[in-house]
Amino acid sequence: MATDTSPVTSRPAGTLSAYEGFTRQYDYWLTVYKRTWRGGVVSSFATPLFYVVAMGVLLGGFIDADPERLEGAASYLAFVVPGLVAAHAMTIAVSESTYPVMGAIKWHKTFYAQLATPLAVRDLVNAFLGFVLFRVASACAVFMLVLAPFGVFESWWGPFLAWVSQVLVGMAFATLTFGYSARLKSEEGFGVLFRLGVLPLTLFSGAFFPITNLGPVLEWVARLTPLWHGVSLSRMLCLDTVDWPLAALNAGVLVVLSVVGWRWAVTGLEKRLES
Repeated sequence: MATDTSPVTSRPAGTLSAYEGFTRQYDYWLTVYKRTWRGGVVSSFATPLFYVVAMGVLLGGFIDADPERLEGAASYLAFVVPGLVAAHAMTIAVSESTYPVMGAIKWHKTFYAQLATPLAVRDLVNAFLGFVLFRVASACAVFMLVLAPFGVFESWWGPFLAWVSQVLVGMAFATLTFGYSARLKSEEGFGVLFRLGVLPLTLFSGAFFPITNLGPVLEWVARLTPLWHGVSLSRMLCLDTVDWPLAALNAGVLVVLSVVGWRWAVTGLEKRLES
């Protein structure tokens, strides 16, 4: 009599639930981070704090604080800090979604090995983005906690909602960058991304100075960027100067970009792994 010798625990790829796929894959990235976290301490935590001290405290001491020109901030430090944290969330999200994604596809081919299990492409994307979410959330939380004694927050609830907005910024950029990285054939494209994308956004999306200083045309260009929506939302919440219709628009744009970016990331990785 013929018998079935296949393992009873084997399942074809893509048969796990979304929760099972996420938890199995997320554990991998968390293990990697536990072994490599020391390399990111300076860039994730120390450097931004030095930046705040240099730009907000030292340089800010030479800038006249005019709340009407600084979007309601009583000091330049209070103005620049919320924008810097939002820009920091973008930088972490982009950094974590570039070379690590290409490495998992092109160099050590981790994604191919993981896809040979019951995991589906969406599981790989979800777990990776979940790890990036953890990185952004933890870095921004530490940033906000350290800044609390500086007296830049005008309400007890504002910093918590501002932190959520910063996480939204990270997710919007992480999903979009993942989709870009999944389609990229050479790492040379990352240099273009950082020089022509991340750096201009950091400088001209309202983090360091009001975008009204850019002039009418460039001001509206800045308003179309994802980072400006994050900076605007983070600053309003920290300073307790919330324009709720504008805040809803800012949050809505970031949520939509995150959803669209997630879909773009999944389809990009599917096409890349099938090629």
